[in-house]
Amino acid sequence: MRKALLLGALFSSATLTFATNGDNLIGLTPASRGMGGIGVGMPVGPVDSIFRNPAWMSVMENKFTVQFGGILFMPKVKTRIKNDTFSSDTGWQKSKADTFVVPEIGIVHRLSDRLVFGIGAFGVSGMGVDYRNNENLVAAQDLSGTQLVNMHTTFQFMRIIPAIAFQVNEMITVSGALHGAWGSLDMGAFMCSEADDTTSCWNAGGGQSQALGIGVQLGASLNFGDFLYAGITYQSPVSMKYKRVFDSDGDGRFEDLKLQQPQEVAFGIGAAPLDGLKVGLDIRWINWKDADGYGDFQWDDQWVYAIGAEYRPIEKLALRIGYNFGESPIDGKSNLSGMPPSNPNIPNLNQPFSDFNIAWFNLVGFPAITEQHITLGAGYEFTKTFAVDISYVRAFNKTVESSGTYYDAGACSSGCSTTVGAKNAQDSISVGLNWRF
Repeated sequence: MRKALLLGALFSSATLTFATNGDNLIGLTPASRGMGGIGVGMPVGPVDSIFRNPAWMSVMENKFTVQFGGILFMPKVKTRIKNDTFSSDTGWQKSKADTFVVPEIGIVHRLSDRLVFGIGAFGVSGMGVDYRNNENLVAAQDLSGTQLVNMHTTFQFMRIIPAIAFQVNEMITVSGALHGAWGSLDMGAFMCSEADDTTSCWNAGGGQSQALGIGVQLGASLNFGDFLYAGITYQSPVSMKYKRVFDSDGDGRFEDLKLQQPQEVAFGIGAAPLDGLKVGLDIRWINWKDADGYGDFQWDDQWVYAIGAEYRPIEKLALRIGYNFGESPIDGKSNLSGMPPSNPNIPNLNQPFSDFNIAWFNLVGFPAITEQHITLGAGYEFTKTFAVDISYVRAFNKTVESSGTYYDAGACSSGCSTTVGAKNAQDSISVGLNWRF
């Protein structure tokens, strides 16, 4: 049975490359991102509400709102591979995937005093690295220095969301939305395996694969006279199947991969204690562990805590600040087994992956490990119908390393201790243009 030496990483983005709460953005519009990604328990803007909690579309004062914007995303991702047995170390090597643009657009229209409709298209999830032709990233298992970790993988995920909000009374609003999903996956990975003292290598990537999916969202909000707020929302899983994307065992036949964006439950509260001041807190549970693909690669569930505030010193100017924390769904582990199970443990992939293989896969190519974010933002109303929002998000550097024992038919036949690690830090700037009529 072949033993994988190099595992290609999954899930990156040629146009969307981010990983904040797992592989999800902490927030979409600049107003939300400037306040730590809140928007479930307090209204932060009608277009942002389409995604975060559609029930808050009901507080829109204007009849029609449209917003167009985007995020300039600048991740700083690095990896390191050490063969501790033979004291070889690649040092920290930087991914070339470091500057991208994420678009978003939304429209909200009040149909009646109680009924509001919105539709938006948002890039919400994605991840990836580009280590092509990095000669320093020699596989820790290959002491001759001839095999490279040649990874260039791509994952993009967009939601198109029509939503409706119905105001039951002055306090209570309920909402529902469909989440039409489009995803793109390219697993451009290089793999090698050994059998009978012979090493064979192949390009395991099958090229870009696209898939469609659908989900639902339910939400509710409580508005206590624009002084106290509360909200809750549920997003269902969205199941996707990417066809012919990976050749895990080198037989020339590309395998499918099921990858399910997980279900989420979120609730929040907010308050307006002073004139011009609003503060809010959101808590979200993301069920990575039970999602196809993520759960197979041993992701843990994630609790996300977001807090934010907005202050208006004058009516036209809004100043925003926030903080977001979500513990990494990928843990650093030690003493991992390098022996794969006897049968494939990841649906649709023929090659069985050991626990060490999975840690390698996550940390080299899928380093969704950032945890702490500080956010700043501002908004200015130039006219009664036009306003601009901006925000800045800093995701602080996070380092995760895992170690295990690798066995092969050559120099590591008795076992080689290997450590693989990832670093991830991010800066992003977002701008939104708002028209209200």
